[in-house]
Amino acid sequence: MTVRILGVEGIPEIDAGADLAGLLAKAGSYQDGDILLVTSKIVSKAEGRLQHAADREAAIDAETVRVVARRGRARIVENRNGFVMAAAGVDASNTAPGTVLLLPEDPDASARALRARLQQLTGRRLAVIVTDTFGRPWRSGLTDVAIGAAGLSVLEDHRGRTDSHGNELALTVTATADELAGAADLVKGKATGVPVAIVRGLGHLVTAEDGAGTRPLVRPADQDMFRIGTSEALRQAVTLRRTVRSFTDEPVDPGAVRRAVAAAVTAPAPHHTTPWRFVLLESAETRVRLLDAMLAAWQRDLRELDGWDDARIARRTARGDVLRDAPYLVVPCLVMDGSHDYPDARRAAAEREMFTVAVGAAVQNLLVALTGEGYGSAWVSSTMFCRDTVRQALDLPDGWDPMGAVAVGRPAEAPRARAERGAEPFIAVR
Repeated sequence: MTVRILGVEGIPEIDAGADLAGLLAKAGSYQDGDILLVTSKIVSKAEGRLQHAADREAAIDAETVRVVARRGRARIVENRNGFVMAAAGVDASNTAPGTVLLLPEDPDASARALRARLQQLTGRRLAVIVTDTFGRPWRSGLTDVAIGAAGLSVLEDHRGRTDSHGNELALTVTATADELAGAADLVKGKATGVPVAIVRGLGHLVTAEDGAGTRPLVRPADQDMFRIGTSEALRQAVTLRRTVRSFTDEPVDPGAVRRAVAAAVTAPAPHHTTPWRFVLLESAETRVRLLDAMLAAWQRDLRELDGWDDARIARRTARGDVLRDAPYLVVPCLVMDGSHDYPDARRAAAEREMFTVAVGAAVQNLLVALTGEGYGSAWVSSTMFCRDTVRQALDLPDGWDPMGAVAVGRPAEAPRARAERGAEPFIAVR
């Protein structure tokens, strides 16, 4: 098989309303089965997507539906077509000062219209791919990819086929349109004034129908393991962290909990200490033993110390059902190892408060990390009211003070919507 890539030269500067298909038909010589790779810039110019914009950032905002990652002024965003790219494709190069060029509003529709008109003008069976320049995760440098397509399948699914050694291919799906876009850019270039290329020799890829366009190239959100950047992932995990009170019976991955604990123990602590321990209750028998002992202690104290009747006690202790229904429990504990021994009560109390705050920071890290792992959690304070009971049930050292219990599991229902909480009501500036 011989494949040729030919640049189409002699295309003039494109203005809004230009007959782009007519100009391409005049500039090139086409054969049946040719695949045209057309730079999005000239499509956008013909469609009037050039805008006067003194502030490029405002234009990016208007084209953005989701910020994926941000570093300084640089932004990787998802645009309205689902493409994840730098600056939503808003381009200030090759345009007059004070203007920016937006991507075609619907690149697939642009490709379909261009294909239909070119086939009419040339009498040839053609495919059209609209291309734009993308960066790629984990790789330096830029390459052209397909953002609009008509007349070919943008993906080739090899799954179920066998390789030369007889091994069945289970995962391989080739992004044919992106491969063509990258190859064509070798003759188009970025500054050569050749915005269109022809790939010849792959006529078997050209279809009679326009096809599904480039939508199949956009990875569905539920399959995207890298949907947001690192700092955005952290902020989203903090925002999405909710107290979950209803769990499925799906087992919890102990490795995920250990990764969350590894995040927990990065919290700040006084005197370079590590004032936390995490007891992981992975056995159902252990969880039941602990919760039964805690329930008995609570019932006794509420009856004897508070004088409550059985009905009121039942209502109060029912709050602990979230722990009993969870498939996994974590009991964070405070240890005072490395604390300073102050002779006066005031400074001794402050010392313990410092260590307690450190445990709280560690638990927050734990909860956020569990959210990042896809688990819900509920931090319940009940163990702090019966510490001796908890230590005895779990056979803990005397110096370990249980600081609540964290229920962990897959949420049984979607979290309720809640109003966004701004920072200003909680800030005092001096």
